[in-house]
Amino acid sequence: MTDKTTIIVHSGDMDKVYSALIIGNGALSMGMEASLYFTFWGLERLKKDGLEKGPLSKMNMAGLGKKMINSRMKKANVASLERLMQDYKELGGKIIACEMTMEIMGVEKEEMRQDLIDEYGAVGTYIQEARDSKITLFI
Repeated sequence: MTDKTTIIVHSGDMDKVYSALIIGNGALSMGMEASLYFTFWGLERLKKDGLEKGPLSKMNMAGLGKKMINSRMKKANVASLERLMQDYKELGGKIIACEMTMEIMGVEKEEMRQDLIDEYGAVGTYIQEARDSKITLFI
């Protein structure tokens, strides 16, 4: 078993995508491999101009809560999702987009950010990643 982290990114909520990227970057920074498997609403964040669009999971208040959190994060010098994703990719993190979800939701590859996606795969792709991992998470 390799030192590897695999995370299913099921939710497209801003705070949950932050969690996945922070954990993924942490694993990479500690010398581990990391894979993020985006499926269902998480897959929406891999669309062109989609990374920053997710609502908060709680207290979204028609977008006001998200604006407040973004303001606080900016004051605390927290990196944007785009910056965290760039760091993740630069550190060698792997992004997998779920083909089954794309088919179910009618998402075409042309709608996706090809600069982020390393592989399109189905459940078998996730299972192989998870089988080789010491840490697996569902966010």
